Amino acid sequence: MSEMSFEQMLEESLKTIHNGQIVEGTVIDVKEDEVVLNIGYKADGILTRNEYTNESNVDLREVIKVGDTMEVKVLKVNDGDGQVQLTYKRLAAEKGNKRLEEAFENHEVLTATVAQVLNGGLSVVVDEARVFIPASLVSDTYEKNLDKFAGQEIEFVITEFNPRRRRIIGDRKQLLVAKKAEMQKELFEKIHVGDVVEGVVKNVTDFGAFIDLGGADGLLHISEMSWGRVENPKKVFNVGDKVSVLIKEINGTKIALSLKFEDQNPWLTAADKYAVGNVVTGKVARMTDFGAFVELEPGVDALLHVSQISHDHVDKPADVLQIGQEIEAKVVDFNADEKKISLSMKALEQAPVKEEAEDAE
Repeated sequence: MSEMSFEQMLEESLKTIHNGQIVEGTVIDVKEDEVVLNIGYKADGILTRNEYTNESNVDLREVIKVGDTMEVKVLKVNDGDGQVQLTYKRLAAEKGNKRLEEAFENHEVLTATVAQVLNGGLSVVVDEARVFIPASLVSDTYEKNLDKFAGQEIEFVITEFNPRRRRIIGDRKQLLVAKKAEMQKELFEKIHVGDVVEGVVKNVTDFGAFIDLGGADGLLHISEMSWGRVENPKKVFNVGDKVSVLIKEINGTKIALSLKFEDQNPWLTAADKYAVGNVVTGKVARMTDFGAFVELEPGVDALLHVSQISHDHVDKPADVLQIGQEIEAKVVDFNADEKKISLSMKALEQAPVKEEAEDAE
């Protein structure tokens, strides 16, 4: 038996490979857009940037070094130039699909970074396998602008897995709904009417503000924003403001809130400040045909009857008074039970002297 030549022995020592085979190679050269690997075959393997990653601007020299070992998949044993064409990203995607399939079957919660914002939703990548999250499943509320999710790490579950049709669907919404339901349950277990709780202003309307209490929203009605009068809630609160609020009422899942804390009730000290006979100052808040309501302090109004404005005849308060005008008057009546105070301006005026009737001749 003749001895084999060195070339024949080398040929025999080299393994045979086929398309689709997974092989391990050692990096022997790295360029900006191409990697050369020794895969134990008679020809070296070539891994292009496009077959390494979906990111088009990656410089392979920054992520791969000579001497690194990599597991790759054979795309073509002979690419026409006698070289073996390899892929890394497709093998990673296959492993990723297997990972997603297991997550789908086990209802596992996955975490990934948003790789791309699309017209109809978000694209995330798990081990080089892409998952599409439709806009309707991104949040439990309508999201007008999905751009804010770009580059953000989010949690989701796989609700549809069909890699053959390249249809792998993720759902973030159901996690948010479930989390809020749990938070709502915990919130209602610990809050009671009369509690003072911390919240964040979520939305402001003409009639009040909705406060996020961490599990449920409560309504702070305009009438409960102050002991005084609030004309426009939007001038008092901004979205994101932190507030301490009083739980006034709980009705099912509805929570009524208040900022009218009882220890700040101005009527607690009103009996002393506005006792009958005291002279007080206030601002005209509103007027009717029968009188003017004067704000003595936020939450305490008093009635100045038209007949008590002046010794002279006054037809309507608006004839002599203006909204916002500061007046001085005397308290002529105080009713704590009904929270009513009556004022008189003419009590501070000197009564006109009546002319004595001429003696009858």
